[in-house]
Amino acid sequence: MNTNHENEASGISRRDALKLAGLTMGGLAAGSAASTQAGGLPCGKPPGGKPPGGKPPPDPEEFYPTRVRTDRYSYFENLPPITPWGKDITGKLTGTKLRRDEMRITFMGSVVPMARRAQAEMSIFVEVGWDDIKQQPLDQFIFDFGCGVSANYQACGVGYGRMDKIFINHLHCDHVSDLIQVYGFGDGGDRKSPLYLWGHGNSGLKNPGMTPATKTGINPATGKEYPQPNTYLAAPEYYDDGVNAFCYHLREALRWHTESQAFQGSAHAGWPTPAEMKVKWGLPCLPLPAGQYPDPSNDANALIPIELDWTENGLNEDGTPNGRNVAYFNLGTRAKVLHYPVIHCRAGSLGYKLEWTPPGARKPLTMVYSSDTKPEWNSIDHAINKDARGNPQGVDVFIHEMAVAPEIWAMKNQGLSQPGSGATWDQTVLGMQTVQNSSHTPQGAFGYMLSQINAVKRPRLAIATHFPTADDTVTCALESVQKHCPEIKKEGDQLVWSFDLMVIRVFPDKIEQRRAIVNDFSFNPPIPSLPDGMYAPKYHIDDGTGDPLTQIDMPDEIVTPIPSTEDGGYNGPTYDRDGY
Repeated sequence: MNTNHENEASGISRRDALKLAGLTMGGLAAGSAASTQAGGLPCGKPPGGKPPGGKPPPDPEEFYPTRVRTDRYSYFENLPPITPWGKDITGKLTGTKLRRDEMRITFMGSVVPMARRAQAEMSIFVEVGWDDIKQQPLDQFIFDFGCGVSANYQACGVGYGRMDKIFINHLHCDHVSDLIQVYGFGDGGDRKSPLYLWGHGNSGLKNPGMTPATKTGINPATGKEYPQPNTYLAAPEYYDDGVNAFCYHLREALRWHTESQAFQGSAHAGWPTPAEMKVKWGLPCLPLPAGQYPDPSNDANALIPIELDWTENGLNEDGTPNGRNVAYFNLGTRAKVLHYPVIHCRAGSLGYKLEWTPPGARKPLTMVYSSDTKPEWNSIDHAINKDARGNPQGVDVFIHEMAVAPEIWAMKNQGLSQPGSGATWDQTVLGMQTVQNSSHTPQGAFGYMLSQINAVKRPRLAIATHFPTADDTVTCALESVQKHCPEIKKEGDQLVWSFDLMVIRVFPDKIEQRRAIVNDFSFNPPIPSLPDGMYAPKYHIDDGTGDPLTQIDMPDEIVTPIPSTEDGGYNGPTYDRDGY
């Protein structure tokens, strides 16, 4: 993490400038004069209202109950529709296929935990280019895979085979929850290859919970005595808490599941070896399967971690790239994924930058995705995106998290239509504020970061994400952003808030925002023909056919088949062939 600059205008350090931006924008408790004057509390303008200029926004009491809709996101509803591309059972293309020079970003999840019906937790699906021979994108990537996103992937017609490269920003549950689905059922679908999972290495933090449980301390804020945490005497001094350990334990946790599905074919001879994959994908390490009993590297049950050095941001002191942060570089598709450290809860969290150069183009299309983070300069530097000569190139799409103001967060969590009062309210606001201050980017701090990027090279489109999106929350957040970045006049061509099934089509000459039209009752897409050289399933009979009954412990208890032919025979193992 080498880049180190000072704020020339004020003489204060970049770190202090961001700290001030964070504290002044929704970082203080309700009712504090500093928060009100700085623009951290909700504002009272409905969509289309004029920005408040230099005036501080009203207190929450003046805004809520609000005239602005709290149960819809009108901006998203008014976007032009698009139908995701897919193939029917005959292989015929349906929907809108990608152009050869297109990067397509689809938000499959977009909110903080817990997931809600309108928004699943975080996941972004990115497709690049188009292969005219295979009739599919050149490459595709997933960033995070939180709770509830599997339904959106299925609704968009994305099969398991297109979900084989997943980049995790950090190992919080709202970023990894649905991995159980895509890993556990992928081998029975169309993913006849390993699942590759990129993420951070060990935090390297010492475990402090190794003191006697009877020991006490004094809280300096209250002067009261408190007990130390309970002790796990067998706990190590340092935990294995990186993606290698995560994959090891996830693989073993799903052992019963994967064995029970192993009457289906899951491995084939044509998949490259780990050494070949390392070269093909430009990986920083040899991709070896995880687990106490690792699966073969050509098996769909193989869960393969790619552990990244979270301390490396890939930039020199002057902000130029040094190439030490490459997570993936496919020379065949011209797609590259870079990583850099962000600040979130515990050492190790990552942001990612995707670069893809369309055929015939000299300049790549670029996307930065910070995921969860306190306001920090690495995301700013990567969004400015200097080339080797120090010239800022900017990025096409800058996706960064934004936390709703603690007062609104507390109000929504308590099911109130306006700010509360009393000890419970104050304690809830304080809890929300503590979470935000420890781990997230307040609304105004997002605006400050955007102002620092824009002063050098403005992104073609900035997107706030990890946010409970609705008309009222976006209206308030927009005014907070405008306090630090007044050039943002409205939500639209420069800044938007993400929402599930929002599609961003990035071309060299334009960016289109779309609303995906999907079938809420869809099934998985059809499984294409199996690869050549498929091995027999692990549990099979003599002819190599899978045996679904060999693992069942009470075969005699199975319901006797009903005769369905004239001679008393039957057409299926349990029921008539037509299923009834």
